[in-house]
Amino acid sequence: MANFIVSVSPHLREKTDTASIMRDVLIALAPALIASFIIFGERVLLVVAVCVATCCLCEYLFEKITKKPCTVRDCSACVTGVLLAYNLPVGIPLWQAAFGSAVAIVVVKMLFGGIGQNFANPAITARIIMLLAFSGTMTTWTFPDTVSSATPLALLSGQAQGELPSLTNMLLGLHGGCIGETSAIALLLGGAYLLIRRVITWHTPVAFIGTVFVFTLLLGEQPVYQILSGGLLLGAFFMATDYATTPSTNSGRLIFGIGCGLITVLIRVWGSYPEGVSFSILLMNILTPHISKLTRTKPFGGVEA
Repeated sequence: MANFIVSVSPHLREKTDTASIMRDVLIALAPALIASFIIFGERVLLVVAVCVATCCLCEYLFEKITKKPCTVRDCSACVTGVLLAYNLPVGIPLWQAAFGSAVAIVVVKMLFGGIGQNFANPAITARIIMLLAFSGTMTTWTFPDTVSSATPLALLSGQAQGELPSLTNMLLGLHGGCIGETSAIALLLGGAYLLIRRVITWHTPVAFIGTVFVFTLLLGEQPVYQILSGGLLLGAFFMATDYATTPSTNSGRLIFGIGCGLITVLIRVWGSYPEGVSFSILLMNILTPHISKLTRTKPFGGVEA
């Protein structure tokens, strides 16, 4: 008995930590960066660099001012910067990109206590704020580089005139859109990497994408184009799976994904704005605590509190 060591839980520990998870996310985002650079040109790198640098700087300065431990090395600010940049048009003024990055880190993340404490996804919330504040530049699309182009969602909704790109071009990303949302193949590769590495589970992405497919099919709204258009794949794999703002149970993740899909379809089909992914994720982020509470399992032998 003298050899037994008594200690508090947890007794089993994993080697993964926040930094390693965020590095995996950055690796998964790399194919989309390469594809967007090929499609839109070198300004992509400038927008991404401004967003990442601003996010890291804002987090560092906030923690210095408030005398909190520095968390920039966990790479979460880098991920926020990349995701926000991927949700912006390539021609966005750089000062607006910096403004959005500051909002994401200071207002949405740090003022609520930092990583794990924010109630909503910082990149998603910042994008919506930018849509309201800079609606002109946030809805001006160029492809390639300086040629104006309507997005497939605008064409599908009838808000723009023209022919839809071929499915091959949709897969490759050869059409108008935000920096990181156009290349379906690149996003699917990144999503597969996260699943293989077990950084995310399949529940939310499959429920999200599947719900959009089923309901747009029933409504006759070209489901394949709906899946390959806009920010659906980017949102489903990289933002609707955020640990802090989505349910912690598998059943909750399924409900979350289905809710995101339903709201996305409602906005895309009947709303005045052709895209609905950002709004759907933000709305479901607000419902996350309730979904987690409803789907929380009772410990074996436990009783109601």
